[in-house]
Amino acid sequence: MNNDQKVWVIIPAAGIGKRMQSSIPKQYFKIDNKTILEHTLNCFKSHEEIAGIIVVLNSDDFYWKTIQNNLLSMSKPVYTVEGGTERSDSVMQGIDYLLMVERINNNSWIMVHDAARPCLLKKDIDALLSIRNKPSAGGILASPVRDTMKRAAPHSNNISETESRDNLWHALTPQLFRIGELKEALVHCLEKGIQVTDEASALEAVGKPVVLIEGSSNNIKVTQKDDLEIATLLLTSPGFFNEIKES
Repeated sequence: MNNDQKVWVIIPAAGIGKRMQSSIPKQYFKIDNKTILEHTLNCFKSHEEIAGIIVVLNSDDFYWKTIQNNLLSMSKPVYTVEGGTERSDSVMQGIDYLLMVERINNNSWIMVHDAARPCLLKKDIDALLSIRNKPSAGGILASPVRDTMKRAAPHSNNISETESRDNLWHALTPQLFRIGELKEALVHCLEKGIQVTDEASALEAVGKPVVLIEGSSNNIKVTQKDDLEIATLLLTSPGFFNEIKES
């Protein structure tokens, strides 16, 4: 596969992780002597269809320089750009970098992946990449909701109703789109004041079809301290580590 057909990955890492109540951004917490961000980057390290990675950093991020030497063994380029206030701003910065510096065209596919999702399996990347042959604007990894869903009353922890879990999915990352369509959708949402919670929501706002690809529920986002414990168990398990690298 030539470089024009390969997919670039954008990793927004400009967040400061307020929910972890720590002075250290969550992506720099360590598991088995590596930061979460390093584990996340390693998920793409050897994938033959990945061209390179753009990591979007906070302007005040001084942690990156402590790990960048550890990435010299990466077989793919890893570039950094400065992010914005919101996630969508950071993704736009990554898109603009690719369009200007790497000069990829608007029809090229890109993935956006959370910095704090270090347990991504290669087989799930492969499954997501397979949608490039389908008639959709893009797709996301997701897992079906399995638990009973309750809605709380406004400003209360009291249950107001039970929601049907039929057709409900947990949105995961990576999310895969053509770079031109994603940029157009993000610009539209910015101009119209539409809240963008993930890249798929931007495509949904402009009426573009997005496919759900079922992925592993182990693809957790480290947001709370409990998540860190689960990610540690997974990433220190030899069997699971092999699944990250192999289909």
